[in-house]
Amino acid sequence: MINTKKSRIVKALLGVTMSLSIAVTGNMLAVPQSAQAATVSKASVADKIIATGKRYLGVRYQFAAPAGRTDVFDCSSFTQYVFKQNGIKLPRSSRQQATVGTKVAKKDLQPGDLVFSDTNRDGKINHVSIYIGNGKLLHTYRVGVGVTISNFKGSTWDKTFVTARRVIR
Repeated sequence: MINTKKSRIVKALLGVTMSLSIAVTGNMLAVPQSAQAATVSKASVADKIIATGKRYLGVRYQFAAPAGRTDVFDCSSFTQYVFKQNGIKLPRSSRQQATVGTKVAKKDLQPGDLVFSDTNRDGKINHVSIYIGNGKLLHTYRVGVGVTISNFKGSTWDKTFVTARRVIR
């Protein structure tokens, strides 16, 4: 009888220990996964935006190109279209786009951030690009160039940088 009682106690203790072990391990695994999922989600939206934009490499530039067209773009119709294809609505002009989202310092740029410049040097934003990482911009400008990838550091867009905005949540 004593052995049966001991056996039951040992089994109960083992059951409780295993249950606690599973519960604790499950909690420890669950927290990092959900935090990681949020990070992956944000990065994947930026990746999708960049991939969408790259599909239009070489499409010609046209000043004041109509919104929604994909055979020609100006800088802001390009960003508006690419972001819209990924579920993010942006206003039409680069000046308007520079007022949405969260301000980002140049040193804190992440892929998918919008970069705004005053290339005319008249105190007004007149250009928008998509930062794609590794010091590169995806954008369109000037007839004969069209949608392209450019270096940011030391470029006209860097020297005339006004602000950057993060619109990916």
